[in-house]
This record gives sequence, C-alpha cells and structure tokens, in this order.
Amino acid sequence: MCYHLTTKFGNTEAVIDDNCGISKFYAIAETLTSELNVSFLNQVDDVDTLDWDFKYKNQVLTLHYNVFNGVSVFPQHIKSIVQENNAVLEIAHFLERRAY
Repeated sequence: MCYHLTTKFGNTEAVIDDNCGISKFYAIAETLTSELNVSFLNQVDDVDTLDWDFKYKNQVLTLHYNVFNGVSVFPQHIKSIVQENNAVLEIAHFLERRAY
C-alpha cells in the first residue's frame, strides 16, 4: 500500500487509499485497535462518510472514510501543531507496511 500526503492550512492529511470500499476502512480501524492499542473516542457515521476520532501519542486524529475519496487520517484541529502532523505521518508509515 502506498499513501500520499496533502497539506492544507497547516494540516497534514495522509490519504491511505483514494479508491477503496468501506471494508478497507474497517480493516484499518481494526489494525489500529489491535496493533497500536488505539481507542476510538467518537464515531460519526453518515450515509457516505465515516469520521472516527482517536488518540495516538496524546494527539487527537481522525480516521476518515468517504465513498468518493477513500480512507485518510488527519489531525482533528483545523490548524495543526507539529506533533499532530508528526502523529499522522507515523500512522501513515505504520499502515504502509501492512497489506490490505
């Protein structure tokens, strides 16, 4: 798996897969839970979008799924701090080594 990064307003977003189904989102969520001991704090499930917030290394991030844009991870704050962006990069590197 190969991800790509986008940066808007100081936020780094890691697009894990921009062309996938919802099953990949659930597989990534399970991997984060089982291998990184992530607990999801808030889950917003809409018709075509899922946003699940979680804490990783004291940073609140969002695992995002949209039927048109795929799966991504980004900081919860609009203007992120360096630590949040670094946490996004760590998650992306970790997921890149997994096969889905």
